[in-house]
Amino acid sequence: MDLDNIKVKSTYTDYESVLDGLTEEERQEYFMDKCVEIVKAKSEALGRPYTFSVQTFGCQMNSHDSEKIIGILNRIGMVEAEDEKADLIVFNTCTVRENANTKVYGHLGALKKLKENGTVDMIAICGCMMQQEDLVEYIRTKYRFVDLMFGTFNFYKLAELLYRRFTGKEKQIVEVLKSPEKSVERLPQKRKYSFKSGVNIMYGCNNFCTYCIVPYVRGRERSRTPEDILDEVKSLRDEGVIEIMLLGQNVNSYGINFMDESEIISNNPDYGFPELLSDVCKIDGIERVRFMTSHPKDLSDKLIEVMKNEPKICRQLHLPVQCGSTKLLQKMNRHYTKDQYLNLVDKIRKEIPDISLSTDIMIGFPGETEEDIQDTMDVIRHSQYDQVFTFIYSIRTGTPAASMEQLPAEIVNERFQRVLDLVHEVTAKSSGRFEGTVADVLVEEMNDHLDGYVTGRMSNNILVHFPGDSSMIGTIQSVFLREAKGFYYLGEIND
Repeated sequence: MDLDNIKVKSTYTDYESVLDGLTEEERQEYFMDKCVEIVKAKSEALGRPYTFSVQTFGCQMNSHDSEKIIGILNRIGMVEAEDEKADLIVFNTCTVRENANTKVYGHLGALKKLKENGTVDMIAICGCMMQQEDLVEYIRTKYRFVDLMFGTFNFYKLAELLYRRFTGKEKQIVEVLKSPEKSVERLPQKRKYSFKSGVNIMYGCNNFCTYCIVPYVRGRERSRTPEDILDEVKSLRDEGVIEIMLLGQNVNSYGINFMDESEIISNNPDYGFPELLSDVCKIDGIERVRFMTSHPKDLSDKLIEVMKNEPKICRQLHLPVQCGSTKLLQKMNRHYTKDQYLNLVDKIRKEIPDISLSTDIMIGFPGETEEDIQDTMDVIRHSQYDQVFTFIYSIRTGTPAASMEQLPAEIVNERFQRVLDLVHEVTAKSSGRFEGTVADVLVEEMNDHLDGYVTGRMSNNILVHFPGDSSMIGTIQSVFLREAKGFYYLGEIND
């Protein structure tokens, strides 16, 4: 069915005068209301609800953005499809590594015929890929059937962009901002879990690691005000949320640049991440607090002290090292040495003995030698991580490392496998050290593979499967960790 022929009462341009003087939140509420009318008409024409599917690539920040995108689509009357087949398909993209881009192109290629025969009504692409001009132009010209393209700074305008596409003559709308223009605090949100939620505390990154595209696609650091963050946490608490994850590209530098409602940047040297973390923990009803990601160069003694003394803070810390070679760390612009990182690990473990550490390891950075790999493996052995995210360096156009001499793929692949083998050995031993103990587990869902079992996470984020029923979902249970299975536990309720 050609849903473009569904008649709507007015066009986008008819309403510009109505919008004068409205705040950005009010403007987007207005367009959500107008989209409700159109979605209702389309659903009636179809004889069923107009459906959508949001497919997310990348990090926790993208996942959190997708929850807001889903919230907007629910708000205007669309219904989430049970699979990837839907009337509207949204790709929230990542561009940290090349394979993320490749996956998006593969999905688009598969959708071409479905778009042409009317099975799919509309396709939208947003997120970090859209902040790169060359990728926008490539998709715009090669995949002309894509309807909407927007970036990381204006995803909150989804309803307005949809309205333009529904009512205007534009067959392809591309709107990508180079930098943020507005801070929109109140958006609808559909969380995967009703009892836990991410909360953005800051946006962007100032570190400019030589391999990383994030500062170019997410912009410079901008911290939300403590008042806005704490108000959001309290609202989530009132909705039944008991676990909060504070999100930022580098949470340790929170507070260097605050943004207020007028987007004026201000500073408060006396209020940083340790203070915010303490204030979040003071909110009654919030039982667990997590955060990511921490840059090692900015992790302060004050933060370690807060983590040590606040029982609500989960015993988990993601501390990306990237590699163990001081020489390469300097080339990466990471601002710490191998010894400084290991001293930090030792200090954290001394102060918080039950902490679980996770990290990121990159293999194949330009100039890497066998000695550098041995340094990286030494860091893995010393740090005894519970979880390691390993990946091969990927050229990101526009970053300084892209112009450096690259290593042969066969050498990189061999090194990657050696490091991966060590990671499996170390993490299985480290994460299994809790066998035979009792832990509090936040139950997330029924287990898909073990009948009569539920699945949850310990404070340190390790998965536990144990006998239970759906009434336990969203509650914290005391569980005996009967058997370590490498990367998860089998347990039973502790009577």
